[in-house]
Amino acid sequence: MSEVFATTGTIAAIATAVVPQQGSVGIVRVSGSQAMALAQTLFHAPGRQVWESHQILYGYIRHPQTQQLVDEALLLIMKAPRSYTREDVVEFHCHGGIMAVQQVLQLCLENGARLAQPGEFTLRAFLNGRLDLTQAEGIADLVGARSPQAAQTALAGLQGKLAHPIRQLRANCLDILAEIEARIDFEEDLPPLDDKVIISEIEKIAAEISRLLATKDKGELLRTGLKVAIVGRPNVGKSSLLNAWSQSDRAIVTDLPGTTRDVVESQLVVGGIPVQVLDTAGIRETTDQVEKIGVERSRRAANAADLVLLTIDALAGWTEGDREIYEQVQHRPLILVINKIDLVEEGESKNLQSKIPNIKSKIVTAAAQNQGIDALETAILEIVKTGELQAADMDLAINQRQAAALTQAKISLEQVQATIAQQLPLDFWTIDLRGAIQALGEITGEEVTESVLDKIFSKFCIGK
Repeated sequence: MSEVFATTGTIAAIATAVVPQQGSVGIVRVSGSQAMALAQTLFHAPGRQVWESHQILYGYIRHPQTQQLVDEALLLIMKAPRSYTREDVVEFHCHGGIMAVQQVLQLCLENGARLAQPGEFTLRAFLNGRLDLTQAEGIADLVGARSPQAAQTALAGLQGKLAHPIRQLRANCLDILAEIEARIDFEEDLPPLDDKVIISEIEKIAAEISRLLATKDKGELLRTGLKVAIVGRPNVGKSSLLNAWSQSDRAIVTDLPGTTRDVVESQLVVGGIPVQVLDTAGIRETTDQVEKIGVERSRRAANAADLVLLTIDALAGWTEGDREIYEQVQHRPLILVINKIDLVEEGESKNLQSKIPNIKSKIVTAAAQNQGIDALETAILEIVKTGELQAADMDLAINQRQAAALTQAKISLEQVQATIAQQLPLDFWTIDLRGAIQALGEITGEEVTESVLDKIFSKFCIGK
């Protein structure tokens, strides 16, 4: 392994967030052959408590030389192989905050442990066969999940729902390779290879790879979230829409146009998808230098957003200013929000909508009255469902690394098919078939390089 992951010795790290006056419990995790000895050096368990695996002891953490009391704590013991890393693991469950856990960690480091590298606990779990790479990445996704749906997708990966089909695809490729190599080595003793059967099997594998690749965009959507920009002329109710949607007073609302001078953000979850909502300054021509900067930021936010909510004032109708903004954002996925609908009569509303360009997704709201938010969220999810924002309705969602390996496997299989079509010798068939097998193996870790491991685990937090 590389120097980044020198996976020898006993390691220690704080496994919980360390925030002043936040959190009642802090955990210091230790893994390795000296974990038990270190725990027995630092932890004093009064009475006749039994030091056995998967037991929790109550006691005190003391400095081994001075016997100074450091903390009153619990000690969790997990002996190999029944632990996260399949090594001996102990956890000191201390009081939360900063000082207690940092002092305990320092004692661990002074008495034989070294500070764990980012992701090293999970790396050891992988190297010791407890997890494959898809499960390890599922853990990272679960820790970083920003919505219930993202957490469920991460759990699916952690439970092996991605690893199983990948392993099956790789096994199928290995079966085909064995058939081909058998003909190369024992051509005279075996019947001729049926090209059509081989091509059919390869096509089935490629189709399954394509199905898995279709989940990549959903994975990105769940991991990074959806960026939504509310744009429109000044005073059409953009800030009121944000406040009603987020059920807060994030944006200042007045009757004066140009109140919002900068982009105001709010974090929401819609249908399990994290959503970053950007309330932008009203877009119009202005001589006010500060407002002009805000307008320019609004335009940049609209161009960078995954989805634009073009908001208009139902009372003012479809104006020349609305048309100009629409021309600037119509290339983006778009929902037209007709706000202040409570201020117009039903007949006027129908007349207004007849004048609006042919925008596929339109909703009406009365943001100041908290009306129309459900319809807005339904419209957003409908755009996601139809694929305009590239999301697939599946349990699994692959990441960029996995997608790159699957793409390489698919290309290799296509090259095998081309080789067969050109009637080249069987030796040539095996070259790209081995490439597909290697690419699939990289996903689960059956074939992996140090650089891949470095890239994956360096993104983990230190205590994981």
